Order: sequence, then structure tokens, then C-alpha cells
Amino acid sequence: MTPGSCSTGIHFLLEHLELVFQVYLVNLMEGDQNKPDYLALNPKGTIPTLVTKESLVLTDFLSIAWWLGKTHPKSGLLPQDLDSELKVLSALNYTVNTIHGQGFTRIFTGDKYSSNADELEKIEQQGKKIVSQGFEIIGQQLHENGYLLEQLSIADAALFYVEFWADKIELALPEPCQRHYSKMLENTALRRVLSEEGYRL
Repeated sequence: MTPGSCSTGIHFLLEHLELVFQVYLVNLMEGDQNKPDYLALNPKGTIPTLVTKESLVLTDFLSIAWWLGKTHPKSGLLPQDLDSELKVLSALNYTVNTIHGQGFTRIFTGDKYSSNADELEKIEQQGKKIVSQGFEIIGQQLHENGYLLEQLSIADAALFYVEFWADKIELALPEPCQRHYSKMLENTALRRVLSEEGYRL
């Protein structure tokens, strides 16, 4: 994991489930993700990576969150009824692959989209537009209680980390997402995670 990254969402889910786990920090700025020992574990060179006690290696947010929900059904993180389960999967996929994967990557790593420095500002603005539109779409799906559904789900963990990023770069959230973000920040396990990762609330 890397503090303040998408792995914060997984860190939160692990704490919420009160699981025993070991954390290994990957310094993305120093290129730890490209070192041979890490690539041997995760050839994609991405975070988060989770290794189960059965030595199953999961190398992306979606599969880790899904695995945690499926292996801890009593937690309610993954609904048992099909309609709700599909709603969670749809929101999770959209948050990770569109808001993060298409939007925030343009904001944070615009140089991956063009080597022309003159185009970086345009790429960043494209990213902010994708993110803002994404929050509007997700916001319309949120339950009146603040979560995606009536109770916390794996999708809420994903939505939190992109809202956290938006907050850090002062990108305004639509009211439903701001309500979700505020509700998540009230969670004791999440507050503990943020403190452990070096953030003051």
C-alpha cells in the first residue's frame, strides 16, 4: 500500500472487518513498484496488492474489495440480493475505472498522456471534467442516508478515496457526494486509518 492512494480504501475495509494483517509500504515516488521483488509479486507494478493466507495474490482494488466482501458475507459489505449486489458492482467499477482510472490519472499523471508539456494543462482540465461528471453521476445513485445503499458497502470505500483526493486538490463535490464524504469521515475505523497513514482530521 501507499498512504493516501487508492490502497487507503482497502486499508479501511481491512480495519472495518477487524482483520489481522501486515502492511508493506510501497513508495511510488521512489519507484518501489518497479523493483524486481515487487514485480515478482505483482507484475503490473500497481497498488494495492493483497496476499491472502492461502497465498492468493490479488493485484487491484476491485478484486481485493470483492474478495473481502465475498469472504465476509455477514459484514454486509457486499449485499446478498442480486439487485443491490449489481448496484454496488456498477458503482465500484465506475468509481475505480472512470473517476480514478480516466479522471484522476489525467490530473495526477498527465505526462502519461502526452510528452508535450504544453498539453499538460489541457489534459488536467479534461481529467477534472471527467471527475466532476463522475461525481454527479454517482451522487444521483446515493441513498438518502449518505451511503450508496442503506448500509456501508465496498463501493463506499472506493468512493471515499476519490472524494478524499478531490478534497485535497480543492475540487468541489456535489452535495450528495459531500454528504457521503462527511459521513465516511465519521467512521471510527476510517479515522484510525487516516491517522495511521499520517493525515490529521
